Amino acid sequence: MSRLHDVPLSALDLATVTTATDARTALRHTRELAQHVERLGFTRFWLAEHHNMPGVASSSPAILIGHVADATTTLRVGSGGVMLPNHPPLVVAEQFGTLSALHPGRIDLGIGRAPGTDQRTARALRRTTGPLSVDDFPQQLSELTGYFNGTEELNAMPAEGNKPDLFLLGSSGYSAQVAGLLGLPFAFAHHFSAENTLPALALYRERFRPSERLAEPYALVCASVVVADTDEQALHIAGPGALAFVKLRSGRPGPLATSQEAADYPYTDVERLIFEDRLASQVIGSPRTVAAELERLLEDTVADELMVTTMVAEQSDRLRSYELLAELAGRSPVQGSSERVKTEVEV
Repeated sequence: MSRLHDVPLSALDLATVTTATDARTALRHTRELAQHVERLGFTRFWLAEHHNMPGVASSSPAILIGHVADATTTLRVGSGGVMLPNHPPLVVAEQFGTLSALHPGRIDLGIGRAPGTDQRTARALRRTTGPLSVDDFPQQLSELTGYFNGTEELNAMPAEGNKPDLFLLGSSGYSAQVAGLLGLPFAFAHHFSAENTLPALALYRERFRPSERLAEPYALVCASVVVADTDEQALHIAGPGALAFVKLRSGRPGPLATSQEAADYPYTDVERLIFEDRLASQVIGSPRTVAAELERLLEDTVADELMVTTMVAEQSDRLRSYELLAELAGRSPVQGSSERVKTEVEV
């Protein structure tokens, strides 16, 4: 029996800016991708939050979620995630309450506990020079949920009665335990913390307590996946994503290189090791190769849902990768979804 055929399939996007495009194009490509995966039968489409990164246009998830939700019809759209230390819980409640009121039953609020950026940027977001800490995350999360439940003194209009589907995101055991104790669905970032995946999921299930939201644990696993017609082609178009990781590790983030730029880059010995290690941590290859690796991942993690992120430079390669993945998972194109694709005005 194929687990890949049985679990919901979802996507995570960063609105990637390349050396050949700009932010405007990246945002248009994100909308096109959302419409594409909706037609392919995907369940969710999440937008990440990143700041001070020239290669990522997804710095305002709430705005982008509204845009994508308006351009689709059935797809669940959400944050993967909102980094709660960067924002007052009141503002997050107002934003996602508004999104849920505009798109009932279609908005997800994925919450992360880390700033997700460098300390200077985090301080600018928080407008404070005080020390950065995630120790108050449980209190922040309690305040946030209180606005949706109507238990806070302030009225975060229109949050009460318009609660999004809440997920806790994580890449370590801490978030896994919090999600379990609160009875929340847990989304694990396997795409950049693969070594922690199994221990964190074990902790989540061990600590899980049933809640009004969930009677049993629900684990979503996010993996980096690139599918092409051949293994060689897939490795070639996956190069820019690995090079971006090399540059990030050395404190030189920039726009995503083209596949040829990544192939021609003059790697040092250390950079080459980082590059190869990054490729090895992803699921890359032909449909046959990817199917085998994803089946193994789903069997090992016993994930309830698979989310994928695909960082390649060419939009056509990205759309094709998701198309091939949908075929592997036995998804049939949904007729009539995203009908506005032909008439939409560009961003």
